[in-house]
Amino acid sequence: MNNQLNRRHFLALSVAGAAAAALAACTPPDSAATGPERITPTDPAVADTESRRPATGSTVNQDLAAASLTAAVAGKTLTTWGFNAALAGPLIRARAGDRLSVDLANDLPEETSIHWHGLALRNDQDGVQHITQSPVAAGSSFSYDFRLSHPGTYWYHSHVELQRERALYGALIVDDPDEPLIYDKDWVVILDDWMDGITGTPEDVLAELSQGMSMGGMDHSSMGSSPGPSGSSMGMGMKHMLMGSRSDFLGGDAGDVSYPFHLFNAKAPDDAEVFTAAAGEVVRLRIINAAGDTAYRVGVPEQKITLTHTDGFPVQHQDVDAVVLGMGERIDALITVGEGFTPILALPEGKTGKALGFIGTGTGKKPLPAVLPDSLDGTVLDGGQLKADPAVALEAKTPDRAHEVKLTGGMDKYDWGINGNRFDMSKPFEHAFDVKAGERVQVAFVNDTDMWHPMHLHGHTFQVGADGARKDTVIVRPKQTVTVFFDADNPGQWLVHCHNAFHAEQGMMALFSYVK
Repeated sequence: MNNQLNRRHFLALSVAGAAAAALAACTPPDSAATGPERITPTDPAVADTESRRPATGSTVNQDLAAASLTAAVAGKTLTTWGFNAALAGPLIRARAGDRLSVDLANDLPEETSIHWHGLALRNDQDGVQHITQSPVAAGSSFSYDFRLSHPGTYWYHSHVELQRERALYGALIVDDPDEPLIYDKDWVVILDDWMDGITGTPEDVLAELSQGMSMGGMDHSSMGSSPGPSGSSMGMGMKHMLMGSRSDFLGGDAGDVSYPFHLFNAKAPDDAEVFTAAAGEVVRLRIINAAGDTAYRVGVPEQKITLTHTDGFPVQHQDVDAVVLGMGERIDALITVGEGFTPILALPEGKTGKALGFIGTGTGKKPLPAVLPDSLDGTVLDGGQLKADPAVALEAKTPDRAHEVKLTGGMDKYDWGINGNRFDMSKPFEHAFDVKAGERVQVAFVNDTDMWHPMHLHGHTFQVGADGARKDTVIVRPKQTVTVFFDADNPGQWLVHCHNAFHAEQGMMALFSYVK
């Protein structure tokens, strides 16, 4: 086993040493040669920015092996892909300023990569195939190595096609050495919608969705009368497309895909995880939505939770009955533990079913999932509706540059895009949004579609409006505009995309491109 690890480490170092040449070899043809001079991932400005990030001098090491695995969900045995033979990858934990070194061994039958979601990291480590790195070929390895500049709740996942819709993800927690928040215990919660190996594969889902609403001339107005496990219509030859999913909170259509299960730390409700604490203790919940097509409404029946952070950054504390997380979003919340079993409910917004975990004090009887509520009402917010803590609010400044990112397409043709364009990975600069280092950038996400979209920007955090939360992923409701601001302080080439896995795969992506 040691020989294998040593060989893996050697391969990772070898690939890392050749990364610049490999990336140059796969640079798309529409790069700087046919447009403005761009700051590529191998530009000295990227390394210079990295050198100025805080550093503790400590390194956290982690080996990740991406491979096929056999697991069980709700008693059903399935085969899927994951990291280190688990349905959720290992929790990686470090302190702000630490260096993170991750050796990835790709034992999958196809290429892969890892994106470090929410981190302001060096561009050549961002994990976007063909843009920030060459994809890691089947049977080969790669070493990621970068500094963790800011504390918070983050996560990592494959950025190759639909691999994230399997189990190729995990939590990344960056602790604050000067943490001002007071709590007794800390519980990381990953939520996911699951179908791989149960009703089909992610590729099966996309193939069906790609036919659009008019597939075969079907009359969809009558669909939805025979709901499946997650509120789907399983008739008319449609196995995966979700019909009749509605959410007033999200502004209409809540999702495209039917899922048989919703998981809480890789477990279905009948096998719910129990986190142990004492009555009266305060638990920090770090909640991550790793789902592909589902927003979750999270709360504790008949008890308030206190929201403290969104996407890793502190907010002005807000007591709520529930919080809604879009795909890719994270929320930190505090809860005071009561005697017995406290259920943490995550209800799929606009769908049926639930994800569930418990905080237990060692007394009382754990309630059955069926007797728990199917709704969480009262004061309900999402992270984009919170206000930034003054300590992290952006300094008021007139924007140097403004971009309109119009979200386009629809279910009829399933032709999701940005500004009417479907992203082409071989021509990433064709419709890029240019920025220059040092600029304050204003971005208007204009949703021209009939569905909500969680929009995610790589390598930066933005502020929602003039005084909203600092985030990297924000819900944009249908026919509405969300305006955000960010400082162009991390040179390179950075994706912006919908974090609905199927919308992104169909082309709802673009590039924020630093130019000289």
